[in-house]
Amino acid sequence: MSTAIRPDHREPVAGQAKLVLVGAPNVGKSALFGRLTGIYAVVSNYPGTSVEITRGRLVAGGRDVDVMDTPGMYSLLPVSEEERVARRAALSDDDHTIIHVIEAAHLERSLPVTLQLLSLGRPVVVACNLLDEARREHREPDLAVLAERLGIPVVGTVATTGEGIEDLLKAALDAQVPVDGWSLPEPFSPLVKQLAQAAGPAGDGGFRLRAELALSGDEACERIVRRSSPAWAEAAAARDQRWGGAESFAVAVATARRRMALALLDGVVPPAGEGEARARLLDRLAMSPWTGLPLVALVLYLGFYKFVGGFGAQTAVDWLDRVVFTRWIAPVAAAATALIPWATIRALVNGPYGLINLGLRYAFAIVLPIVTAFFLVFALLEDSGYLPRLALLLDRALKKVGLSGRAVIPLVLGFGCNTMATLVTRTLETRRERVIATLLLALAIPCSAQLGVVLGILSAWPGAVVVWGLVLVLVFLLVGRLAALFLPGAAPSFYLELPRMRWPTPANVLRKTGARVRWYFAEILPLFLLASVLLWAGDLTGVLGWATAALVPLVRLIGLPAQAAPAFLYGFFRRDFGAAGLYDLAHRGLLSPAALTTAAVTITLFVPCIAQFLVMKKERGLKVAVGVLVAATTIAFTVGGLVGWLLRAVGGWA
Repeated sequence: MSTAIRPDHREPVAGQAKLVLVGAPNVGKSALFGRLTGIYAVVSNYPGTSVEITRGRLVAGGRDVDVMDTPGMYSLLPVSEEERVARRAALSDDDHTIIHVIEAAHLERSLPVTLQLLSLGRPVVVACNLLDEARREHREPDLAVLAERLGIPVVGTVATTGEGIEDLLKAALDAQVPVDGWSLPEPFSPLVKQLAQAAGPAGDGGFRLRAELALSGDEACERIVRRSSPAWAEAAAARDQRWGGAESFAVAVATARRRMALALLDGVVPPAGEGEARARLLDRLAMSPWTGLPLVALVLYLGFYKFVGGFGAQTAVDWLDRVVFTRWIAPVAAAATALIPWATIRALVNGPYGLINLGLRYAFAIVLPIVTAFFLVFALLEDSGYLPRLALLLDRALKKVGLSGRAVIPLVLGFGCNTMATLVTRTLETRRERVIATLLLALAIPCSAQLGVVLGILSAWPGAVVVWGLVLVLVFLLVGRLAALFLPGAAPSFYLELPRMRWPTPANVLRKTGARVRWYFAEILPLFLLASVLLWAGDLTGVLGWATAALVPLVRLIGLPAQAAPAFLYGFFRRDFGAAGLYDLAHRGLLSPAALTTAAVTITLFVPCIAQFLVMKKERGLKVAVGVLVAATTIAFTVGGLVGWLLRAVGGWA
């Protein structure tokens, strides 16, 4: 008997069923969430954090069901804010059922976490997703045997096609607390039991798991256990005496639980075949520097330069801006605005810096196609499993600038939109990493809109493109290295389980792209409108003219004409706005190759746009945002001036 599922757009009601999806990245968890809830979902920050979660609602069998999709989590011993949020959701005191999403062809990777979740005293259901891939590789597990051994429902699913979704939902709604909590084996369990027994009634439920995590060095769990169990000092001393500390204890526990998982899987999963050998070959090709770096260059060229920069930033923008906005929307907006009797308000609504002519035009006619093209490429790379391999390939190099392979995601995103990428830096492990990544994004990573314009104006001089690119790389490495040396904090750690490389599913790629574009505009559109209001106010009060005049001496100091000053000012409000101003100067013949290269280097390194600045303030605080602003301005004009002086000293550039 099937369970009728339909999305529910009503407000949440008391007493509804609650499902929490947890699992490692790249196991199809978000696709499963989409199948369960349809297209209706609300993205919001988890309480007390800046990490976002997704909530959706549905009605199944006449019951209201609230579903939460948590960030990817490799372990219940977290190393990033995302993993902390996922664990908090799983360990919360809410009455909920946990759906642990794991990859059907690689159960051994996630089953140790399943065993930990079983000790929480909550209903747990395992969703063996990507079952179709396991079948293709002849590695389909015997789920009935696994369910019998675990004592909980285990359901095979294919989120992209909907296979098993109704069975999973029914199992989750009927799930009961497992009888066997799969406690730790000897010699670990006595310490955990000692802490739980000393805690009295507080030792019920998930306290034993928190005790295990506290002994493994988790500070948040240790605070809870210290308050609840008077036996903490004795248990910690026994741990240190036998294992030499929390880290060694954690390794020993992880090893023991992995042995338990492998024993459970004996006879459940067929041995690896030819598909596994092909997968290992693909891994070697993607992660070896000899083949991986040329592959990175190919992805950057085809995906970002040709598709995002060529099609998105040029072809699509040109059509939307010149045809849709200029021919169709602008005349209607002008006619409607003419009915407003106050000139000042008319200027605010549809003047040169107005909400329509600047804010909405830039948001929808210029940024929309670029962001959509970028998110499409990003979703393809994400669903293919390539991004984790890129992270591992570049991890050693990024360590030199104080980052880890995890920073690949925001840095790659920066080539689409730096504002969006700054938001994503929240996924990095430490505040030190987040500050370094924010600085490098603001300084040396050009967004796709700016990148398209800059490459367009430098394309007539191939040497200028080479100089511009080399300068950006050198600044990125030097500034990152100095930040890593002088900012306090430990060097980042990084570990990653590699998902299987696969062909992306078009429907899932489009669903992800659409969801991210909607989320982007919900976050960023207000900032575009705010930038329009600030420019309008600056023009009205004369502050805009004053600021432009203040930039003239700096512009002349690096060898550029005074007419270039407005381009730098406008670049603060939109990076490609400033680059477009340089394009006009070059078109009028006012910039030599040396001056044009100087201008391109300086405006790329110049202050981040106002939208990125406001996001930096939101994410890192006012002190860091202003510090990045001052540092970027200083570095931009210093490096730009030095480049200009060197080029003018070389024949053929004057």
